[in-house]
Amino acid sequence: MSTDQPSPRPVPLTTADGYGLTALHYPAVGAAQARLFVAGATGVAQRFYAPFANFAASQGIDVWTLDYRGVGLSRPPDLRGFRMNYIDWARLDLPALLDHVEAQGQGPIWMVGHSYGGHALGLLPGNARVQRMATFATGAGWHGWMPPLERARVMLLWHVIGPALVHSTGCLAWSRLGMGEDLPRDVFFQWRRWCQWPRYFFEDPELPGLAEEFARVCTPIRAVNAIDDRWATPASRDAFMQAYCNAPLERVTLDPRSRGMGPIGHIGYFRPRAESLWRETLAWLRAPLAATPMH
Repeated sequence: MSTDQPSPRPVPLTTADGYGLTALHYPAVGAAQARLFVAGATGVAQRFYAPFANFAASQGIDVWTLDYRGVGLSRPPDLRGFRMNYIDWARLDLPALLDHVEAQGQGPIWMVGHSYGGHALGLLPGNARVQRMATFATGAGWHGWMPPLERARVMLLWHVIGPALVHSTGCLAWSRLGMGEDLPRDVFFQWRRWCQWPRYFFEDPELPGLAEEFARVCTPIRAVNAIDDRWATPASRDAFMQAYCNAPLERVTLDPRSRGMGPIGHIGYFRPRAESLWRETLAWLRAPLAATPMH
């Protein structure tokens, strides 16, 4: 990585409903060949993606990361009483970033998702502006896709630990468990609701029409899931990704041990030891469209 790489620049954004967000821009080293934005996972602050963003910027790509409303640099002073819809991150927050990215420079626009970020493409207004998406650890969230021990832990989180934290703190105070960023209470309850179904929010009767929205997506997608990712197993990925039924889709099932990478789990895709994955991802994003396989 270039030692002359500048520090990321804060980018203030305002959503269509007037909420103020903070993104970070990692300028390309040299002439920018493309524009890339990262759509992060639930409970993961944008600073976590800095190693990947710096790497991609060192390869001549303009990169933006974002903290969704209620998280990190976009969090209000107190989450108690803060109300939102979990889908707001994709319907309102990411569009504000995409509009900004589209106005900057030239070249293709790429999206890199992590978990929720892979869900977001199908919910994102104007998603045809995204020419390719590579996503990691995106799955359907249902406990039945998880190994038995993880299934038990998740059920404990949904029905005992999570409600107790929300009752006592007014939010899902994940930081107390060392599990990530604190989350607004509405995110917790919607997330728990959707995870009761094998196909996640597509089975929610309160959200009609989602399947049709996802079916309209034609953006090529590469979905990578590690076999040691207990939250988003390859089977969970396949259950969710079938919704992108008209998008060219490449599924990659990763065995990190065979690659000498060490454990990946649900978030290790963006740790520095995963640099070989980043190189493969950027190579796929740059490849001719004709090389992208269908389902």
